[in-house]
Amino acid sequence: MIFNIMIPGIEIITPIRDLQLSREAEIEYLKKKGVDMNFGKAAYSINKGLWGTSVGGKETLSSKGMLPEEAWPTQVTKTGSEEVKLYFEKGDLRKVDDVDFNHPSEAIQYLQALAGPYGIGRDIHVGDTIIGIKGRVGFEAAAPMVILKAHHALEKHVLTKWQLTWKDQLATFYGNWLHEGQILDPVMRDIEAYLETSQRNVTGEVFVQLQPYRFQVIGIESKYDLMNSKFGKYGEMNTGFTGQDVRGFSRIFGNQTMMYHLVKTENSSAK
Repeated sequence: MIFNIMIPGIEIITPIRDLQLSREAEIEYLKKKGVDMNFGKAAYSINKGLWGTSVGGKETLSSKGMLPEEAWPTQVTKTGSEEVKLYFEKGDLRKVDDVDFNHPSEAIQYLQALAGPYGIGRDIHVGDTIIGIKGRVGFEAAAPMVILKAHHALEKHVLTKWQLTWKDQLATFYGNWLHEGQILDPVMRDIEAYLETSQRNVTGEVFVQLQPYRFQVIGIESKYDLMNSKFGKYGEMNTGFTGQDVRGFSRIFGNQTMMYHLVKTENSSAK
């Protein structure tokens, strides 16, 4: 699809699809060419990437079933617990436990080595393909799961309610459209502009506790934290407004809905 968009009219050669080659035909071809190896089908299909590893097997071919312990590429070797500190700068992960990285990809790999042996980030994903078929696949993604949760915790402290609301909605559409190969749609540049500006204050440290098969965000520290005691404390006395202010605000905020119900009641009574 990208080729069709960028260089329309070019011939796209896809032998396996065009020749409808089966696995058996491919194996026979390799044997004729002198390739000598074990062509037996593996019990599990594993695809490892920077942002996680997918694992497919007989347990994921139906709607019920969990991968056994031996199917996971990263085995659980850590016990107890440990605390890690993630430092974000304008939304990008820059440090883990005061270790500085030149690129977020290095931080991801470093955190994966820390959290992976706890068995964190294992799950079964149910996805919708572009042609409408649903599928299940196992995955392990210790670093991404920790990073996403930590990043979101920081965002909840430094972004306003409506920044968070619109970011969630735009991110869902962006993720789906990207997954379906529509990265060149100009709407993606528009959404990216919002996502980037939304991160201008997403700077600070997030503290995470790692344990076998689980983790939890302990809290954050940021100079942009909107949970600031000088403006008041949740459930306690507020310093920014009085009880009289609240009384007036409540009346004004519900004014239109109050009028709607009055008009509705009056018209119902007239009938």
